[in-house]
Amino acid sequence: MIRRLDMVLSSIGKKELMALTGLGFVGFLVVHLAGNFTMLSGAEAFDGYAKKLESLGPLIWVAEAGMVSMVLVHVLLGLALVVRNIQARGQRYAVKRAEGGRTLGSWTMWLTGPWILAFIGIHLAHFTLPHKLGEEGPPLSQMVAERLADPIWAGYYVVTMLLLALHVSHGFWSAFQTLGTAPDKKGHLRDSAVLLAFVFGAGYSLLAFFVYYIPDLLK
Repeated sequence: MIRRLDMVLSSIGKKELMALTGLGFVGFLVVHLAGNFTMLSGAEAFDGYAKKLESLGPLIWVAEAGMVSMVLVHVLLGLALVVRNIQARGQRYAVKRAEGGRTLGSWTMWLTGPWILAFIGIHLAHFTLPHKLGEEGPPLSQMVAERLADPIWAGYYVVTMLLLALHVSHGFWSAFQTLGTAPDKKGHLRDSAVLLAFVFGAGYSLLAFFVYYIPDLLK
């Protein structure tokens, strides 16, 4: 037991745990994006989707708590590795140098991770916690429409989704590399990471644009 704990707390163990939590969050993002696309069918469809999730009761609470825990562990491990790398090498963020050198995604991981974590906290505070605390409020569709009608909030949301895409463009393939994926698959993983990043960045951002520019979409 102690030996396993030592492995988890080692540098390699931390990187592997960070890779696993990152991939878990990617899975959540896929499901969440698919659910959010019900917005395009109108308020009734979107609120119906939200009610189905609420009907899961404790299961959805456990899932949400697990998601937040995964992201928190992922970001804290990332920051711990940043500190270690600064102390050991004097670099802001050190990753194993891949063929072709660094990318913008790899250079900015230390920044995009905490930014995304902060956004999740704000997102939960606005849309999830009030319902969990039993507060009476408007339907979720109305809450989303009101938030995204604010150009500042809409802009913040889109910027965050683009930073999320940037994070995934490096993190997705890097996670598989950390977990020991065969080197000959690196090119395919990089292409998959870019495609996935585009889907997240474009998909989430387009939903915000639709709600902002078509006020009646969620009415």
